[in-house]
Amino acid sequence: MKPIPSTFDLSGKVAIVTGSSKGIGKAIARALAESGARVVVSSRNQEAVDAVAAEFADAGLEAIGIQCHVGDAAGRERLIAKAAETFGRIDILVNNAAINPYYGPLEGSDEGVFDKIMEINVKAPWLLSNLALPHMKQAGGGSVINISSVEGLRPGFGLGLYSATKAALIALTQNQAKEWGRHGVRANVVCPGLIQTKFSEGLWADEALVARFTKQLPLGRIAQPGEMAGLVLLLASDAGSYMTGGVYVADGGYMVTG
Repeated sequence: MKPIPSTFDLSGKVAIVTGSSKGIGKAIARALAESGARVVVSSRNQEAVDAVAAEFADAGLEAIGIQCHVGDAAGRERLIAKAAETFGRIDILVNNAAINPYYGPLEGSDEGVFDKIMEINVKAPWLLSNLALPHMKQAGGGSVINISSVEGLRPGFGLGLYSATKAALIALTQNQAKEWGRHGVRANVVCPGLIQTKFSEGLWADEALVARFTKQLPLGRIAQPGEMAGLVLLLASDAGSYMTGGVYVADGGYMVTG
């Protein structure tokens, strides 16, 4: 393995990544571990996170799996407490876990769906970040990275509630940056475009839709999960030490199309 540039080296740091048993979260967790971080892999299923942690260990990386449903208060508290107990500190929190239980017009949904999507996509990152903050203060600083979406910047049809939560997450991140900068804690948000994951399969599995979509993209294709990891690594490391409150898009050029 090539030496890690010093500004990207996360040796001695501890990172928690929610929703990291697969897809974008798993790719992010692996990139952080490959850069030297001790990583907490987390999702709703203990067997799934244990499998990812074992896979990382087989590659010579340091990781543990901690089950956490981010919508559960006790689960959130346990995740942060166990991570701190195991590794002695928390430096990086990547709020990646999200849901999209409804596709359709705004008036076609109901309050139950609204409450559920807001709870997971906005409330959980807010509360998890609050729980991690004292540990970051104690460590002398830290990095919160929230995974939003281009839908939070430019809503598409049928994703109104999801778009609203991702826009709220952007505003939350910017407020975190304003309030926590004095503690040396940075907060940034990443807005992926269409990524080929299980989460978005309902979109990319439609070949005709993908063909129309990619024809308009400057890069002419949808992304793979690993293509989000480099940006998160930048924001997590000293390479991004002066970056806070930023909204960073990785979308193949979607935002510059007409």
